[in-house]
Amino acid sequence: MPFNGQSLRRDPTPPEIRRLGTVEYSPTWELQRTLAEERADGLRGDTVLLLEHPATYTAGKRTEPSDRPMDGTPVVDVDRGGRITWHGPGQLVGYPIIALSDPIDVMEYVRRVEQALITTCSRLGVEVSRVEGRSGVWCAASDGRPERKIAAIGIRVQRGVTMHGFSLNCDCDLGAFSRIVPCGIVDAGVTSLTEELGRTVTVSDVLEQATSDLVEALDGRLPVV
Repeated sequence: MPFNGQSLRRDPTPPEIRRLGTVEYSPTWELQRTLAEERADGLRGDTVLLLEHPATYTAGKRTEPSDRPMDGTPVVDVDRGGRITWHGPGQLVGYPIIALSDPIDVMEYVRRVEQALITTCSRLGVEVSRVEGRSGVWCAASDGRPERKIAAIGIRVQRGVTMHGFSLNCDCDLGAFSRIVPCGIVDAGVTSLTEELGRTVTVSDVLEQATSDLVEALDGRLPVV
């Protein structure tokens, strides 16, 4: 991992952190595009958007027709990688708008974001890890339960600037995932911090720690393991 111990961000200035509360998906996507264009043009520094969405399904570029809900539930088709997922209340969503340092290594960026989320979950007492061949953060199969995704990652990099990002399930409605094939994975489940810990863990409970861990990971101060 060539960038481990080094910042992945081109600009050493700390990123602007915007905590937006609950915001609709489409205006936030437009805000991302505006910020990313301005970042690529050198008109602003790095920005991290942290928020929750109202219940929304979004489909990345690899989404198959069979992944989509069969009941006619609306789906927003987006320009990130990956397949279909759900966003909604009780889920922390992060959109880093970051200019990556050269040489650009997209997989290292994904690993850094994963590491931040792994660290946040571990601090709360949830044992998580990566799964070979699958992005995101996972709880291992145990007690008759399959592997369970607790955090999803889907990104886009254009002109060296990142868009989209991650979602961490805190105390969201896991039943919303039953209408789709989340991330196109049929042999695994979905979980949340609340589900795994047996107590309510809200977005506000993890917001500051997740923010700190993300910046530490991107700047190379949090080792990728």
